[in-house]
Amino acid sequence: MTATESISAHAAAITPSSGHEKNGSPASRANTQRHDSGKGGDKELPSALSSLAWADSSEASNDFRSDFFTKPTLPMLKAIINMSLGDGDSEEDAATLDLEQFVADLLGKEAALLAVSGTMCNQVALRAALTVQPYSILADHRAHITCLEGGGPAALCGAMIKTVIPSNGHHLTLDDFKRHAVLTTKSWDCPTRVISLENTLMGTVMPLSEMRAISQWARAQNPPIHMHLDEARLWEAASAGAFTFREAGQSFDNLQLCFTKGLGAPIGSIVVGGTAFIQRAKWSRRLCGGSSRASEVIVAPAKVAIETIFLGKQLQGAQDKARHASALWEALGGTIQVPTETNMLWFDLNASGLTDEDFYPLCSEFGIKVGEPLPGRVVFHHQITEDAFARLCDCFRAVSKGRNLRRV
Repeated sequence: MTATESISAHAAAITPSSGHEKNGSPASRANTQRHDSGKGGDKELPSALSSLAWADSSEASNDFRSDFFTKPTLPMLKAIINMSLGDGDSEEDAATLDLEQFVADLLGKEAALLAVSGTMCNQVALRAALTVQPYSILADHRAHITCLEGGGPAALCGAMIKTVIPSNGHHLTLDDFKRHAVLTTKSWDCPTRVISLENTLMGTVMPLSEMRAISQWARAQNPPIHMHLDEARLWEAASAGAFTFREAGQSFDNLQLCFTKGLGAPIGSIVVGGTAFIQRAKWSRRLCGGSSRASEVIVAPAKVAIETIFLGKQLQGAQDKARHASALWEALGGTIQVPTETNMLWFDLNASGLTDEDFYPLCSEFGIKVGEPLPGRVVFHHQITEDAFARLCDCFRAVSKGRNLRRV
């Protein structure tokens, strides 16, 4: 069974049937035949490629800075070697069309569009959603689009972002949006035209019930407020059992999904939505220079990542490590900023009676990478080894012995 066939089989089990019969289409059969034709030479590939960086994930094995510090794997490179050279920009690559339809079906949407990064997908989606000025976006004050995307909504869309601090300290609620949304259209107003949510955010999960409540209210406005989900790490929320992809998709007009964070592919994200929305998104992608010619360079390793990391349940293993590390940190007297619900531990050094100098140099002594780009964050991924995890725990214990952690 090829990666494409296996992904589709698993997807059929995960979500209700919604066009998965498309995997029997000529495009999918062509994709299957192409990969089968490369099997004969695969036996010689490992020895020929074993000296390449693709065959060595040791550099990522102790890197807790983020789940995008994973290394692409040799099976991903082999998938690229066996790929077709269809033109993705002209929509002539069968594998790209197959993956786009697969992800659209997974989330219960009509269409999808491949791009090179989550940042690009967010900006492409927002530009497609915002059509007639003036307009503003309402988002969590910690959201990627507000803090980590170079001011893209302002630069590319001319949009104002209004940020909101969750009243419950965890996630935005319907009451938060009711208080902060601008629904009037006086000459001095900048109406809320997009609500942008993120799930997971700082590794925490927004409950399905809250997403549904916000969506129902937003869609009842006149005009309806567009619902955008930055779901770069929705794989983590789904792996934690919070909801299915189809359930998440029902609450949003568009969603973006990343293949690099957690899944470990070297490149690629995808935005999904309705047919008309994706058509506008294609223009936005063109403006951002995001079209790809031999697009299966992105698609081939992404399929391997979905198959081996997500469906192979390797995300759950990383989440187990995160929970154990979090429990240890608190048992030693440390405090955390937010609950550890998926693959991220956010410790609070100040509340724990520590300084950066008490903690980060010791991490280096134990041979683990923690800190930049976001201090206070420890991120677990599928290439963190048991040895590196043990050293992280030993580092926590050493910090505890060196300083009396403040119990709160």
